[in-house]
Amino acid sequence: MSDIMYVTKDTLDIMKAELQRMKGVDRPAASRAIAEAREKGDLKENAEYDAAKEAQGMLEARIKKMESDLANARIVDTTTIDTGKVSILTKVKLTNLNTKKQVTYQIVSEKEADLKLGKISVTSPIGKGLLGKTVGDVAEVTVPAGVIKFKVEDITA
Repeated sequence: MSDIMYVTKDTLDIMKAELQRMKGVDRPAASRAIAEAREKGDLKENAEYDAAKEAQGMLEARIKKMESDLANARIVDTTTIDTGKVSILTKVKLTNLNTKKQVTYQIVSEKEADLKLGKISVTSPIGKGLLGKTVGDVAEVTVPAGVIKFKVEDITA
């Protein structure tokens, strides 16, 4: 999956640090675990060896995924965001027309999404439904529970 992922500079730095940790700390630890398990004798019946090899395989897969994500990451400058319409990194104040409740979400990349912090992914149903909307527009979003109508009240950076 080679989709471009838009992230802030802070998130890119966190991703780079995590990759460095996986390569510099976790990879050598996995190799040591395999070497220790190998010393314990017959590899055919050595559960520790099998577990260590499996852990190493999962680590290598995570490293490959992170390298791919970093290769496809693009930094979005928060100072150049157009607040005329909903786009990535904008904060959107919405009114749920079904419940009349107001919520504010920031549209972010999948890596940065955290609903507790009010950050929803640009690829989520709500994120997709809001993209391109302007103040006053009503977005009909299909979610697993049905269709929710949101009115865009305000867009800020």
